[in-house]
Amino acid sequence: MKKASEYRQHARQCRTLAASLDGEARAQLLEMAATWDRMADDRARLVRNHPDLGLEGEAEEEGESPPDS
Repeated sequence: MKKASEYRQHARQCRTLAASLDGEARAQLLEMAATWDRMADDRARLVRNHPDLGLEGEAEEEGESPPDS
């Protein structure tokens, strides 16, 4: 499983590639970017609601305070 920040990076890469294309290829890459963004949001929500499922440093990357130990 990846961190939400990694999913967001994939979305950015898709948008960068899409910017150099047009037509169906561009549309597909933008749809892929939207999917990566949804996955990032879902992952961030999961970690926010269940901090024990977060990967090392993930809560901090999402702007959350680390859980008390």
